[in-house]
Amino acid sequence: MYRENTRVVQIGDKKIGGGNPVLIQSMCNTKTENVEETVKQILKLEEAGCDIIRTAVPTMEAAAAIREIKKQIHIPLVADIHFDYRLAIAAIESGADKIRINPGNIGSRERVRAVVEKAKEYGIPIRVGVNSGSLEKELLEKYGGVTAEALVESALKEVRAIEEEGYDNLVVSIKASDVLLCIRAHELMAGQCRYPLHVGITESGTLLSGNIKSAVGIGVILYEGIGDTIRVSLTGDPVEEVKSAKLILKSLGLRKGGIEVVSCPTCGRTQIDLIGLANQVEEMVKDFDDMDLKVAVMGCVVNGPGEARNADIGIAGGIGEGLLIKKGQVIRKVPEKELLHTLRQELESLRETRG
Repeated sequence: MYRENTRVVQIGDKKIGGGNPVLIQSMCNTKTENVEETVKQILKLEEAGCDIIRTAVPTMEAAAAIREIKKQIHIPLVADIHFDYRLAIAAIESGADKIRINPGNIGSRERVRAVVEKAKEYGIPIRVGVNSGSLEKELLEKYGGVTAEALVESALKEVRAIEEEGYDNLVVSIKASDVLLCIRAHELMAGQCRYPLHVGITESGTLLSGNIKSAVGIGVILYEGIGDTIRVSLTGDPVEEVKSAKLILKSLGLRKGGIEVVSCPTCGRTQIDLIGLANQVEEMVKDFDDMDLKVAVMGCVVNGPGEARNADIGIAGGIGEGLLIKKGQVIRKVPEKELLHTLRQELESLRETRG
């Protein structure tokens, strides 16, 4: 079921599904019991553009910490639970806005029922999550290993376990580290599931490999109209996950706002430190996140203006001097050392003009 037609689910003050904007999630890598460090990280993630944050709840101390954490943050918090149903109940009572469980590892039907009843009481959604590492033995045997079909069957089985307890306030996730398998699983799931889908490539890797795999996998899934919320899973600083997720959404036209920097890849005609300049521009434009613009940084005064035609504003460098460009038209020449400063001045002027 495509995102315009999935059910709307409320998570704190945010909504996903039913055509609502695709929201960005991340997960803290701090110890949840350490309230100060966890809050500090969440506030950084908020500033980066995170919409929903998830924290691990491996202990009762972590479950209790949610109450204090919630007082100091401004985005919905999801409690990540494995194995112990009592942790799920405690997390809900501490104010979690959503819980993430795999009913298959929670235990008996009675334990699942206890968690569902508590979620009903507090009116919070449950995210049912399965991944390639959690598939049941019988499904691995049935399908001859990890397959898209096995992932979907496992997820639907877990969904039914919650539905049979009379609850349908659900979000579903089916993740795999194999990009093509993950894409296929989401395509299959979209035809069989009315609930919002949380999309991600699990265990995708470090900053470089993880970003490439996530951009390809999440990008294809979102382009097909599938997915209501995403997480780019990286081995590294969670802030990088949020930055990457924003770029994926912007690249697909699913999120507006903020400045998009485009720059040429450099060649033998480049006569300035374009790499350094482009990095400086990308850092500088963070001060203009309230503006929805495309900024070009080009390394050639000959081809630069034409190549920057689709940008709102841009600069192109040459020997000792460069150009200020708007919509592909050269506005004026600028000394090379003043290119960055001139661009900032123009952005500030545009901000004032737009009010």
